Amino acid sequence: MAVRISRLAAGLAAMALLGTVAGCGGGKPVAAADRTGELTVWLTVDAQESWPDLVAAVNARFRKAYPKIKVTVQYQQWTTKNQKIDAALAGRNVPDVVEMGNSETTNYIVNGAFTTVDPAKFDHSAEWLPALRDACRDNGKTYCVPYYVGARVGIYRTDLLTQVGVDRAPRSFPELRADLDKLKAKFGAADKNFSAFYMPGRYWYAAMAFVKDAGGEIAVRQDGRWHGALSSARSVAGLTAWKDLLDAYYTGDRSKDNGDEPAVVGQGKVGMFYGNTWEAEAATDSRSGGDPALRGKFGTFAFPGPSGKLLPPFLGGSTLAVPAKSGNQDLAQDWIRLFTDRTSQRRLIAADTLPNNTAQLREVAAGGVNGPAAQAAERGWVTPLAPGWGAVEKSNVLQEMLQDIATGKRSVADAARAADRRIDAVINEH
Repeated sequence: MAVRISRLAAGLAAMALLGTVAGCGGGKPVAAADRTGELTVWLTVDAQESWPDLVAAVNARFRKAYPKIKVTVQYQQWTTKNQKIDAALAGRNVPDVVEMGNSETTNYIVNGAFTTVDPAKFDHSAEWLPALRDACRDNGKTYCVPYYVGARVGIYRTDLLTQVGVDRAPRSFPELRADLDKLKAKFGAADKNFSAFYMPGRYWYAAMAFVKDAGGEIAVRQDGRWHGALSSARSVAGLTAWKDLLDAYYTGDRSKDNGDEPAVVGQGKVGMFYGNTWEAEAATDSRSGGDPALRGKFGTFAFPGPSGKLLPPFLGGSTLAVPAKSGNQDLAQDWIRLFTDRTSQRRLIAADTLPNNTAQLREVAAGGVNGPAAQAAERGWVTPLAPGWGAVEKSNVLQEMLQDIATGKRSVADAARAADRRIDAVINEH
C-alpha cells in the first residue's frame, strides 16, 4: 500500500538533489577503486530469509568494483517499512536504496521522493514484466527498477483427485468445474465442512482476477482523474463468475479474508484452493498450522479462467528505488544493476521466485512448483497506479464489497456501484 508523503518532504527531497548535483560539479572524477564512503541498502526480510546468498554474492561483486565503499544492508518488516521510509525522507539521513512493493510506488514517485534511472543500464529492461515496469514509470520517466514477482496459482490435493478418478490438474474452466463437482460429490456428501474449493468471501486478490479475466477493471483513468470501474458490465460479469464458484464449492465462513489457507487446508477438508505456490508447502508445515502427513500430496497448476484463457493473477512484487536525497545515487544504481541482472535473477529462480522479466520466465522449470506461476505471470496485473490507491486499500472497500456479495447482503451490481462511489472519494488523493 502506498503511504502519503507530505509536499514539504517532497520539496526538501528536490532541494537536496539539486545540492548533491551542484556539489559534484567541477571536480576531477574519482576512479571507482578509489571511491570511499558507505552505501546503505534497505531490503525487506524476504531477502534475508529466502535468498541471503544472493545478497552476499552481489555485495562481493560490488566490492570488487568499489573496494573502499562499505555496503550496509538493513532488513525491514513490510508492516513498518514505509513508516520508516517516510521518517527518513523527512530528515537528512536517507538510505541509498529502498525496496518498495509494486503497488506502493506511485504516490512516492508523484511526490518526488525518488530519482530517475536509465532502464538501458539494466539487464532485460525491454522485457520487464509490465506489472513491475509500469509501477516504476510516470510521464515517460522511470523511477525504480523491477526486482521480483510472485503469482497465484491453483493448488490441489493430488491424492483426493486420484480418488475421484482424475490423474492430472484441470486445463480448462469446464474441466475445473467437473473436477470440483467430483470432489464435492465424494467428500462433501459425507462431510458438510468439506470445501471442494476454498474461497473466503473477502479474498479480493482472487475475486479481482475474475474481474480481469472478464475484461473488467478495478478503476480506470479518464480525463486526468481515476474512477472506480467495478460496476461496468465486464467487471460485474467477472464478480458474478467468482460468486458462482464460491456458491457452488465453498462451505466456509463468507465473512473471512484469505491468509490462513495453510492452516485451513492442513485440516484435510479442502480439495483445491487459489494461492501462492509457497502455500502448498506451508500446508504441510506444523509451524504454519499445516499437517506434515500431507507432504507430497499437493500439486500446482495454472488456474484456468471462465474466458478460456488462464486466470490473470495479481503480480505482487518488489521494485528498488534510489531516494532523491541520497548522496550516492550513482553507486546506488550500480548496486541495483548487479542485484537485478540476469545472474541475480537466476538465483531468485533457484529460490522458487519469479524473475522480473518475461525472457527469464522461460528459465523457470515447467515441472517445478513455480512452473505454473511462470506460465500465468504473463497475464498478470497490478493494482491501479493511482496516487490514492493506498487509501483505497486502507478503507477495505474491496473486501467489504465482496463480503456483501458473498453473504447475499447486496446484489453484485449494487455492491459494485457502492464500491465505485467509495473508490472515487479517495483514489485521486496524494
